[in-house]
Order: sequence, then structure tokens, then C-alpha cells
Amino acid sequence: MKTLLDVKNVSKQYGQDAFALSDVSFSVKEGEFVSIIGQSGAGKSTLLRCINRMIDVNGGDIVFDDVNVPALKKRELRKLRTKIGMVFQHYNLVNRLSVIENVLHGRLGYKSVIGGALGLYSEAEKKQAFALLNILGLEEQVYKRCDQLSGGQKQRVGIARALIQDPKMLLCDEPIASLDPNSSKVIMDHLRDISTKMGITVLVNLHQVDVALKYSDRIIGVCKGKVVYNGSPKDITNEAIHRIYGSEAGELMMDLGGKNVG
Repeated sequence: MKTLLDVKNVSKQYGQDAFALSDVSFSVKEGEFVSIIGQSGAGKSTLLRCINRMIDVNGGDIVFDDVNVPALKKRELRKLRTKIGMVFQHYNLVNRLSVIENVLHGRLGYKSVIGGALGLYSEAEKKQAFALLNILGLEEQVYKRCDQLSGGQKQRVGIARALIQDPKMLLCDEPIASLDPNSSKVIMDHLRDISTKMGITVLVNLHQVDVALKYSDRIIGVCKGKVVYNGSPKDITNEAIHRIYGSEAGELMMDLGGKNVG
């Protein structure tokens, strides 16, 4: 399998503060499902936002689909972002608009400013939006306003909006942090299917170790802006959990049923 994403020695510092990311390196192959785990404030969200350059790095390189992301000019960056779908913890939907309108917003990266402002979408784009909503079990919510939906439904709209871009990779920033366990399972099942059946690479930030162990091909553990684990879920040990989560580790291992992970 081809390497789709190569992160090399990336660092990010906000002002005079300590480094949010420090010498971070890893690569992701096409179609792989990778979870990034770690405490709140470990640098997971910063890392995801550096990949699609919502945040600029201070040092290092990010190569996505053979393109060096930090070197891109504005127009090239806009084109690159059509290949990278983003799913947010708090959905980032326009609540007063319908489900279908929110999904079609995922095509704005392909439009001129005027075409986007006027909402000029082709029949093919509309058909694709309907098809994606059908796959995600939202066919009965198509014309509902987004503020009438549950959290789990909103997140599925966010996923459909990302998929209509025809991306090569999805970046999912804590996609289940605001959801109950049942909705969380539905979202993770869909993300796994997107990776397995559509061949789209999925990179997801998670706080829940048990979820990462269940769904991932590979786990990257981050602590204080550094990668402290990069390997298979089946190779993760209690010691690795301690390295990733520090003082929170004992509580997490109890959540896992007190079993000796790995």
C-alpha cells in the first residue's frame, strides 16, 4: 500500500508557550484506519489541524499525496483541502439550513465564489448527497433543519458533508466526545466502513482507549506533544498506556475491565 501521509519532525509552538507539538513523525498508508489517543491537551487536535493547514507548523514537513503541505500557496491549499475531509467534535453545521444543504456545502471547495454563494449544485452532486445520506441512515431527515437533529444525527451529516468532497482521507477530531455510547458506536461503525468499503484513509482523534483498540489498524499515542507509541492495537501494553496517559492511566485501565492490555 502506498504511503498517503508522511509527517516528518513537525513542531508547533503558540507564542512563547511550551511546544504543542515537538518533533512529531509518523506515516499513514492509503486505506488505513489510525487512531490518535492521548489526554486532553496532549496536542491531538493541533496535529490534525496542522495536516490540512488550518494551523501552520513552526518546523518540519507534512507530505500528503506527494505534496508538501506547508509549502502550498493559497489556491493550491484550497485544492488540496478538497482531498481531506474534516469531521468536527461540535459538528460545525449551519443549524438553520436543512440536512441536504449542509451536506452540499462539502462541494464548496470545487466552486467559484459566485457559484458557492448562489448554491449552484449539479444534479450529480445532489444525487451523490442523497446517496451518502442513505448510506448513513439519514434518508428520512433529508429536509429537516439541522437544529432538529440529535447529536448522533448531526455527526452523520458532518460525515456526509466530508464524504461528498470525494476525499482521499478523513480527519476526525474527537467525533464521539459529545455523544452517548449508542450514538458513538454508530459513528465509529460508519467510520470503519468508510475505511474498509470505500478505501478512504481515516485518521481519528479519540480519548477512549477501548474504542481505539476495537476499531483501529494502528494507534498513535501522544503525550505532551510527542509521539510515545506508534503500533498495532494488539501490541499496546499497560506500560504504553501509562506513557500516553500518565496519572489518568490507572482509571483508564479500570475502564478496560482491569485486564492486562496486550
